[in-house]
Amino acid sequence: MLAPLRFLWNATRGHRFRPWKSEYLRWRVETFSGKWAEKLTASKFLGFFWTTRWELLSFLGWTHQLERETRRRVRVHT
Repeated sequence: MLAPLRFLWNATRGHRFRPWKSEYLRWRVETFSGKWAEKLTASKFLGFFWTTRWELLSFLGWTHQLERETRRRVRVHT
């Protein structure tokens, strides 16, 4: 459960109180959903995250597993 929070903390650097302004998070919304995030507002942002919360948590969990596997392989090969 900490992986999604860590991702959001890192992804909103510089925009902690207005995450919909984060360039990186906008890009992630676009790549995840296929929707244009150019004119993403607070209400659209929160609505998107609310309606896709389970899929996003699953996706973030998967990215965390990939990170762990990558770190493990790097340690084994060094």
